[in-house]
Amino acid sequence: MKNDQTQLLFEKVKHTLENHYPKGWGGAAGVILEDGEILTSISPEFENASSSVCMELGSYLQAATLDKKITHTLCLARESEHDKLFVLTPCGICQERLSFWGNTVECGVELLKNHAVHYVPLSALQPYHWSTVYQ
Repeated sequence: MKNDQTQLLFEKVKHTLENHYPKGWGGAAGVILEDGEILTSISPEFENASSSVCMELGSYLQAATLDKKITHTLCLARESEHDKLFVLTPCGICQERLSFWGNTVECGVELLKNHAVHYVPLSALQPYHWSTVYQ
């Protein structure tokens, strides 16, 4: 995947975050699909917090609905509109969801000083995934 495509993912996720959360805390996620399409998503602020979902879920469901493979995933958050962005590595549940597309999905894990995102394959996040016993 070209670095310019991952930079575009960063910019689109950042735009989604700033558009939906202009003030205060904000978070958004996005994915690159096998054909280069980029999808972004948020977690709406539901009245009942127990009905909340993670920011990534919308993008994952859209990819599954389109029957397209995810190649990259990125989740960005910030504490306030004055704070810098940081990358949220996929949690265990999202790692399970990503395994639907295989262990080569590239996951954003940190924001580098040059504002580029460092990606690692899902297999690096879960080297002892339970499914390996069935291979």
